[in-house]
Amino acid sequence: MSDHIENLKPEDISIGDRPLSIPSELPILPLRDTVLFPNSFMPLAVARESSVRLIDDAIANGKLIAVFTQRDAAVEEPGQDDLYPVGTATHIHKMFKLPDGSLRLIVQGLARLRLGSIVATQPYLRAQVSAAVEDTNDADRLEIDALARNIKTNFQQVVSLSPLLSDDLQTLAVNITEPGRLADFIASSLSTISTQTKQEVLETLDIRERLDNLNRILIKELEVLELGSKIQSQVQSEVGKNQREYFLREQMKAIQKELGEGDDQTKEVEELQEKIEAAGMPELVKKEALRELDRLSKMPVAAAEYTVSRTYLDWIVALPWNKRTDEVIDLPKTKQVLDADHSGLERAKDRILEYLAVRKLNPEVKGPILCFVGPPGVGKTSLARSIAESLGRKFVRVSLGGMRDEAEIRGHRRTYIGALPGQVIQGLRRAESKNPVFILDEIDKLGSDFRGDPASALLEVLDPEQNNTFRDHYLDVPFDLSEVLFITTANVLDPVPPALKDRMEVLEIAGYTEEEKLKIATDHLVDKQVKNHGLTVDYIRFTPDALRQVIRGYTREAGVRNLEREIGSLCRKVARRRAEGNETPMEVTPDVVVEMLGAPKFLDEEMEERTKDPGVAIGLAWTPAGGEVLFIEASRMTGGGTLTLTGQLGDVMKESARAALSWLRTHAREYNIDPDFFKNAEMHVHVPSGAIPKDGPSAGVTMATAMASELTGRPVRGDVAMTGELTLSGRVLPIGGVKEKVLAARRVGIREVILPKQNAKNVNEDLTPELRQDLTIHLVSSIDEVLALALQPVSSDMRPPKKLPKEPDAKPSAPVAARP
Repeated sequence: MSDHIENLKPEDISIGDRPLSIPSELPILPLRDTVLFPNSFMPLAVARESSVRLIDDAIANGKLIAVFTQRDAAVEEPGQDDLYPVGTATHIHKMFKLPDGSLRLIVQGLARLRLGSIVATQPYLRAQVSAAVEDTNDADRLEIDALARNIKTNFQQVVSLSPLLSDDLQTLAVNITEPGRLADFIASSLSTISTQTKQEVLETLDIRERLDNLNRILIKELEVLELGSKIQSQVQSEVGKNQREYFLREQMKAIQKELGEGDDQTKEVEELQEKIEAAGMPELVKKEALRELDRLSKMPVAAAEYTVSRTYLDWIVALPWNKRTDEVIDLPKTKQVLDADHSGLERAKDRILEYLAVRKLNPEVKGPILCFVGPPGVGKTSLARSIAESLGRKFVRVSLGGMRDEAEIRGHRRTYIGALPGQVIQGLRRAESKNPVFILDEIDKLGSDFRGDPASALLEVLDPEQNNTFRDHYLDVPFDLSEVLFITTANVLDPVPPALKDRMEVLEIAGYTEEEKLKIATDHLVDKQVKNHGLTVDYIRFTPDALRQVIRGYTREAGVRNLEREIGSLCRKVARRRAEGNETPMEVTPDVVVEMLGAPKFLDEEMEERTKDPGVAIGLAWTPAGGEVLFIEASRMTGGGTLTLTGQLGDVMKESARAALSWLRTHAREYNIDPDFFKNAEMHVHVPSGAIPKDGPSAGVTMATAMASELTGRPVRGDVAMTGELTLSGRVLPIGGVKEKVLAARRVGIREVILPKQNAKNVNEDLTPELRQDLTIHLVSSIDEVLALALQPVSSDMRPPKKLPKEPDAKPSAPVAARP
C-alpha cells in the first residue's frame, strides 16, 4: 500500500492555492451529532482526553486528521462499529485552548474518506482510510444541471422563510457552479435536518442521486416552514385580537365602575369563590372550578357564555362532594323494617342483611350492584325504599323505561345549548348526599337509537372497579360513585346486555302466595284505600273471607296491584253509599264483594270443564308478569300425515311439539295406539290466546300429554298441571320459573303439579312449607310417569278414540316424519 491516498485530485484537497497530499493512515476524531462536509468550515469543541491528545499531535504533524460521525452520541469510547463508514479528511485551521483543558477548533473539510481498518486505539484512534470518489456520469449532465437550478430556487425560499438561516447563504449558493459542492454546501447549511439525514447526503457518491435526495429534503423543509409561517400568522392574529378584547374589557370595567354597575358581578364571583372553597371537592375538581371562575370573572354579564359558565359552576358547587349520610347499621331493626313493609321476599331480604353485616365489619367494602328481577307489583321498588329507610340513607329513584339517549346517563357536553348533567349526577344533587340508595328502575326497558345506547353508558356507573372516577360529559371532572348503593329492577333479564348483566348480582323475586297477598291486603292495602277514599276503619271492615274472594275470583297476578285496584273499587262504592247519607257501618263479606264487583272473573270449575274431553292438557308457563296456566289442545282428523301447530308459537315450541309426536309414534303400541295412526291422519295442536306470542321448551310434556289423550281417548285430569322439557327419548328435563308456575297453579285451584325431577332443588329452596302444605308435587324423570299421573284411567263411559278410515291397500309401514 502506498503512503498516500490514490484517486484524489489535487484541487479536491487544496488549502487555498496550496495542494495537499493526504496520507493513507490518519488519526480519527469522532464527532457527536454533527457532520462535516468537504469544502466547508466548522467550529468544533474537543473535550475528550484522547481527542485533545490527538489534536496536539496533529498540530505538530501537518494538521491533517480524519473526522467520522458517531452513530450513537452517547458512546464515550467509540470503536470502528460505532462510526459511520464515510467521513471527511480535515485540516485544522485554528486552535484555542481553554482554562479547563478543552479545545476550540476551526476546521475545514477537504474530501470524502472511507473508513478502513483500525490500526491503533491508544492514545487515540488511528485507522487506514481510502478515497470515497464521487461518481459523475456525463450522460446525466443535463438532468444534474436542472436539479442544481431547482435546488438553488428551493434553497432561496427556505432561507427567506427560516429565521435560523442568514440571507448571505443565498448569495453563496448561487455562486457555486459545481453540483457536488452545491449539494454539500446546502446540506451543511441546513441546521434543522437530522444528523442521520446529513450523513446520508455525505455517503451519497453519485452526484445526480445526491442532488435528487437533497431536493426532496428541501421540498419537505419548505412545506414545514410554510405551515409554520401560516400557524405563526394565525397565532399573531389571535393574540392581537385577544389583546384588543382585553383592553376593551378593561375600559368597560372602568366605565361600569364609574356607573356603579360592576358590583353585582363582583359579589356573585365572590359568593361562588366561597362556595367552591367550602364544597370539599377534590383538588383536581377545585382547580377546574377555580379556572372556570376566573374565566367567568373576565366575561361581561351580557355575553352568551356567561350564563353557560355560571350554570356550570352552580352545578359544581351544588354536588355532594364530601357530604354523606351517617348510616346506622342495626341488623335487628333493619330486619324488623323489612318484615313490616314486605311479606315474603325472604331471599332478597337475607341478601340485604348479609351485605349490611359485612359492611358493619368492614365499612370500606364496596357495595354490590343488586338487580331485583320479578313480575310487576311484587314490591321491587318499595323494597329498595325500605332498604334506604333501614340504613338511614337518602333515597333516589330514576326510571329508565323508554330511555334511548346515552346523554340521559352521562349528560350533554357543555357546547350544546341547554346542556345538563345526566340522571345520575342530577339524582345525587337532589339527594344532597354522596352515599344514597340509588334505584335504577326498569333497566330492561332501556332502548337505543342514533343518539347512543344508554345500557352501554351504564357499564361504568354499575362497575364498582370503575365508578369511583365516573366522568359526566357535562361536568367533565371525575365524581366518586363508589359509596352509592345502586339497586336496579327489571321484569325480565333477556333484554339486558350480557356485559351489563355481568356487573349485577341478580335476585329473583317471585310472586306472592295467597296467604302473603291476604297479609299484605290486611296490613297495608285496606288501610291505604280506606284512607284515600275518605272512609274510616270504624265505618268499613273487610272480612278475611271477602279478601280471599277478591284474590281468588277477581285477580290472577303475581303482584298485588290489581288486588289494590279491586279493594279501591269496593271502597269507592262504599264511599258513594256514605256520601248519599247512609251512616250505617258496613262489613264487606264475600256476598257483598259479588254484589259490588259482579260475578267473579275467574272460576275454579273452568279447569274441570275444559279438560273433560280428551285432547286437552293443562300446562304452566312463565311470563314477565308471573306464572300463567296454559291450555294445550290436540285434535286428530283425516289427513295426509301432517302436524299443524297454531296459537302463534315460537320455533322452540314448535320443535317441542314435533319431538312429542315423534315419541308417541315410537311408543304407540305401549299405549294401545295404532302404530299407523299418522299415515292417514293429521294432528292439530293449538294453544289458545292466539294473539299472544308463545315460546320455550317447557311445554313439551304438556303437548305430549294432550296428543296422547286425544289418541287414547283418555281425558286429562282437570286438577293436574304440568311443565317440563321433553326429549326424543322420553326424558323430562328441568325448567325455570318453578315458583311462579306453582303459584299460577294455586291461583286457579289446581292442587297437583308435575315437575321435572331435576327441579327438586328449586322445590325445596323456593317453595315454602306453607305453599306446599295443600299442594302435591310430583317429581318425574320420564314422560311415562307424566302420562301415568295425568291421564284418567280407562272407564266404560269414556269416549273411545276416533277410528279413521284406512286406504284399501294400506299396509303397515315405517312411521313418516312429521312435517311442520
